[in-house]
Parts: sequence; structure tokens; C-alpha cells
Amino acid sequence: MTLSLTVSDEVRVLAPGFTHVAIEAHGLVNGPSTEAGSALLDDAARRLAARLDGRAPHEDPHMAAWREVYTAFGSKPSRTRNSAEALAKRALSDAGLPRINLLVDLYNAISVAHLIPVGGEDTDRIRGGMTLGRATGDEDFVTVAGGGEVIEHPDAGEVVWRDEAGVTCRRWNWRQGPRTRLTEESVSAIFLLESLAPMPVAEVEAAGAELAELLEKFSPGARIEVRAAESAS
Repeated sequence: MTLSLTVSDEVRVLAPGFTHVAIEAHGLVNGPSTEAGSALLDDAARRLAARLDGRAPHEDPHMAAWREVYTAFGSKPSRTRNSAEALAKRALSDAGLPRINLLVDLYNAISVAHLIPVGGEDTDRIRGGMTLGRATGDEDFVTVAGGGEVIEHPDAGEVVWRDEAGVTCRRWNWRQGPRTRLTEESVSAIFLLESLAPMPVAEVEAAGAELAELLEKFSPGARIEVRAAESAS
């Protein structure tokens, strides 16, 4: 069954240059990070360094566009970086990229190589469809702090992904909640690749195609559906 994804009119007005590609996959094989996945992350860091050519990640035009949008909905982009910028900074640091699990490593590699926010959600844990919209401030976002679950609430006007049970990701693609994240036991997922102008639509589509190829390689026999890029304009 195809998971429904809705972009609200409020978000379309806020970011008319927004485009996303969705990949829905079933029958995936996940597990701990592997040498092959680690090699992909290392290669992605090299591709990123070549792409930036000495610039800081936030100086890239695509990352600058995300900073403008974050500012527009009331977030400070230097403190709450979009997921691609945050990963890029780690990729260029001495510590390097984290190794999480195989599926997360795969989509993080695509995010870093293309400098584009990519997220993955366990569709078996999603309730109903998913909507990208602006929060009222009353929604629940269940996260972990101090070793236990805590409930936060997004700021009014903040852009969030949510399902029928609550917010799944705060500040567009800044922080994912633990409820729907991909674990080593996950077998079904929705991957979201998100871009803003000036990134060409063809580039986010190419990134999606590359991720789909990796999923097919590491999960032979998985059922993978790549949805055409959808623009907010």
C-alpha cells in the first residue's frame, strides 16, 4: 500500500521552490553497519569535499536556500541546521560521519554526496499518512532526553512532518523522533529527499535514483517504488 504524503498549502507558500522525491520500499534487509556501507560514507565525504572545493557547507547555494527558509519559519539556522548541513559538517570534521545501521548509512551517504536532506522512516511505525505542514504548537513530539522519553511541542509556525500520532520530524528535517526511525529490525521504509531552488530537479531525481540502486543492491528482492519529484510550486 502506498503511503500518502501531503505538502500543505502553507508550506507551498513559504517555500515555492521546494521539491521532494519519495522512495517507498518493502522487504528490506537491515542490520548493523557494514564495511561496504562504511566505504560508501567515506566516498561520500570525498565527493562532498570535491563539491565544496574549500567552501564551508553553509556557503553552498542549496544550503543557503535552506537557511533562508529556516529563518522564514522562525528557526535560527546556525543553531538548528538542516540535516544535510549538519551531516556535511561532521563529514568534514576529524570525527567523520557516524555509523548508525546499514539503511541509515546508505541514505546518509546520499545526503552527504549530493548535499541534500534525506530522511528515512519506518512505515510500519507510521500511523496513517504523513503531512508536511506548519505546527500550531500543540502537537506532541516524543523524543528521548536524560535516558527516558519526554514530550516536546514544536514552536507555533514551525514546519514539521507529522502523522496521525504526532510529529515525526521537527524543524522540517532537523530532528527525527525515535518512534519512526529506522532500526536494525526495520523491513519497510519511506525515504524522503528534499530540495529547494536553486538545486535543479534533475539533481534530486539523480540522488533518488542512486539511493534506489543502493537499496536494490543491499536488499535483493525488495519491492522499491520511486515516486516522481513533486514540486511545491
